[in-house]
Amino acid sequence: MISRSYTNLLDLASGDFLGQPNEHKRLPRVMTVAGVISELDDEQANSVASDVQSSIIQDRIIIVGNQLPVKAKRRPDNKGWSFSWDDDSLLLQLKDGLPEDLEVLYVGSLNVDVDPSEQDDVSQLLLDRFKCVPAFLAPDIFTKFYHGFCKQHLWPLFHYMLPFSANHGCRFDRSLWEAYVAANKIFYQRVIEVINPEDDYVWIHDYHLMVLPTFLRRRFNRLRMGFFLHSPFPSSEIYRTSPVREEILKALLNSDLIGFHTFDYARHFLSCCSRMLGLEYQSKRGYIGLEYYGRTIGVKIMPVGIHMGQIQSALRLADKEWRVGELKQQFEGKTVLLGVDDMDVFKGVNLKLLAMEQMLKQHPKWQGRAVLVQITNPAQGKGKDLEEIEAEIQATCKRINDTFGQPGYDPIVFIDRPVSISERVAYYTVAECVVVTAVRDGMNLTPYEYIVCRQGVTESDSSSESSGPKKSMLVVSEFIGCSPSLSGAIRVNPWNIEATAEAMSDAISMAVAEKQLRHEKHYRYVSTHDVAYWSRSFFQDMERTCKDHFRRRCWGIGLSFGFRVVALDPNFRKLSIDHIVSVYLRSKNRAILLDYDGTIMPQTSHNKTPSAEVISIINTLSGDPKNTVFVVSGRGRDSLSKWFSPCKKLGIAAEHGYFMRWSSNGEWEVCGHNSEFGWKEMAEPVMQLYTEATDGSSIESKESALVWHHRDADPGFGSSQAKEMLDHLESVLANEPVAVKAGQFIVEVKPQGVSKGLVAEKIFTTMSEKGKQADFVLCIGDDRSDEEMFQIISSALSSGILSSKTNVFACTVGQKPSKAKYYLDDPAEVLVMLEGLAEASDPEPFTDSKSEGTL
Repeated sequence: MISRSYTNLLDLASGDFLGQPNEHKRLPRVMTVAGVISELDDEQANSVASDVQSSIIQDRIIIVGNQLPVKAKRRPDNKGWSFSWDDDSLLLQLKDGLPEDLEVLYVGSLNVDVDPSEQDDVSQLLLDRFKCVPAFLAPDIFTKFYHGFCKQHLWPLFHYMLPFSANHGCRFDRSLWEAYVAANKIFYQRVIEVINPEDDYVWIHDYHLMVLPTFLRRRFNRLRMGFFLHSPFPSSEIYRTSPVREEILKALLNSDLIGFHTFDYARHFLSCCSRMLGLEYQSKRGYIGLEYYGRTIGVKIMPVGIHMGQIQSALRLADKEWRVGELKQQFEGKTVLLGVDDMDVFKGVNLKLLAMEQMLKQHPKWQGRAVLVQITNPAQGKGKDLEEIEAEIQATCKRINDTFGQPGYDPIVFIDRPVSISERVAYYTVAECVVVTAVRDGMNLTPYEYIVCRQGVTESDSSSESSGPKKSMLVVSEFIGCSPSLSGAIRVNPWNIEATAEAMSDAISMAVAEKQLRHEKHYRYVSTHDVAYWSRSFFQDMERTCKDHFRRRCWGIGLSFGFRVVALDPNFRKLSIDHIVSVYLRSKNRAILLDYDGTIMPQTSHNKTPSAEVISIINTLSGDPKNTVFVVSGRGRDSLSKWFSPCKKLGIAAEHGYFMRWSSNGEWEVCGHNSEFGWKEMAEPVMQLYTEATDGSSIESKESALVWHHRDADPGFGSSQAKEMLDHLESVLANEPVAVKAGQFIVEVKPQGVSKGLVAEKIFTTMSEKGKQADFVLCIGDDRSDEEMFQIISSALSSGILSSKTNVFACTVGQKPSKAKYYLDDPAEVLVMLEGLAEASDPEPFTDSKSEGTL
């Protein structure tokens, strides 16, 4: 039962792609700021429900795929359509692993064209009888979306095929990408017609719908959503060639859980996130998570399995629908090797044929005895590359049969027509070995099906194999997703024709006992890791990942595919300039602590010297007798004192507070506990070693610290080297009075007891001791070291160094998880805010004083 109904308010699709009823109920809430969604509280959420409420609200899951798990055909009288479940569809099979009380809805397209005049009736019929919601794509959109972007860009890219020339693959076409986005929007529109975002899970499948998570997350920012990729995910070196690489990555990261068949695919995805978006993953208690704007996105590694019930049902019918006895008679005295593949450039069928030819040459004993039956399903795509492969396969088959054929014997039996599951099962039953030589394949379930068929239906006498020994052999490409789970298979590099030929010969020559052992091991795995196990595991991980969704406060920010949801503290909000100025004017003793890089100076700026505008603002603020202003930076004292020399009353804390002075004429004081730097002679050679080995890295030598920078190094290698160096330095300096810390693209060694937090504490304490306890505190920073200042402010309030009546504005730069309660978007906004405070200030002439701690 559909408990709440939502309508498309965002009009994300351009053009009239859907044949929908003219009248839709409108939600009272619309997006008023482009790309920004305010959080709904519970009362507001209830107010947008439809008029018809269900008596019982329960969890549901909406499964979204490119195609619905139904078959459609025109009625004989050509009036209307008839529909039936597609038992071969993975989307239908995965229901077996979901909780019985979980309602399942499907959203997807149909494999037939439905006239716009019939679409409403078809939609209602599919919803009522099958709980399916069809997404109707106009023919031009479908062609560009599926045959264009999906099959000519994404599919080759994910299978490591690049369009090096106009005759080799399809170059990126912006219009195809736009059609892909438009199609995803249409799927989005259909989902929101039936979704209840508070009760429903959404599970999106495969590369056809990789930007759908952004559209759904933009509308419902606490939606529980998973995505599973059924194809390979390429290495970053391949993926980064896509002109829309970041758009797709960011769209996927709007999911809560992202699933892959193998660790290799997941590793490549994580590497892309690291190299292109600067994100690092963590593994905790066996779960992999990506931190992304305060959200933890789960990464799931679980290969899909087969539907045991479907294969076993086909086994029971095999003798009736396709007589296994006839096949045994046809291949009597022969050893059958079997290949079952789609006609696709990546399936390596031509390589398999060449390996069979090589085996017959290398091992003449198999001539007249070994037969390769190659079943090739019709091609799903089209293109010049596919036509060339088909022609090569046909020519190779003919050449091998002409060379090695004998009366009554053809070494290659090529079947290039649709084959029913019962016929396929019959071939599996008589085959001694299955050979898969795909050069790249997401999963490939052919070996799994073969293993189950060779096991037979032991509880039934209908299987002619039930009484014999259970044995099977596999020769599989190391480039397919199922390869890691089949430890008893002979793994091959299909490009090595000679090695593949040897593997095929070894497989059919192996002792029966060894074949039985390998078969038993495989069958135990395949029978327990079926499609139900896979879907159950994924759904349980999605529940775990999403369990805290409705306790969080989330903000949607960003435009287009830069949109993301930021999960932050409920009290975290943007600093209002009007508010802080009004509080500033009422205050008598103000403490203002400013970080430099990333706060008043953009990180991306190559010229780090402060502008005249910055100097003017800081000078005005520090010149107000009610103000104690400090620049608290990790930079050296020489640079800071030179840059801010016009600001006579400005306090500077350099090198994270190791050096500190209260005004330009004040003496520098050392705040560290130790002024001995003998440890540098031990640390610098270690850093030098890693610098020589890491291109793009450098060492910064400060008076009190050493910093190793790797911002310009290869992201993966630089991060790896930083971790290794951290361990190395901690070991070398274990008995020295220093702290070794990793930061953003740095590893720093500095004296113990030095931090920006201690600087803040000293400033507050000194002000209090002078009878000028701060009643206004502004502290702004952008990175991890500044979080120490924010933390100290909380401690100072509780310890009495700051009064409970003190107005505190701890502010971070950028919307990200922080101990600060406020944020400003960037250094430009920081300067605007400081300029507002400067305009409200009342500076007085500077009087010379060299006494330390002067306020």
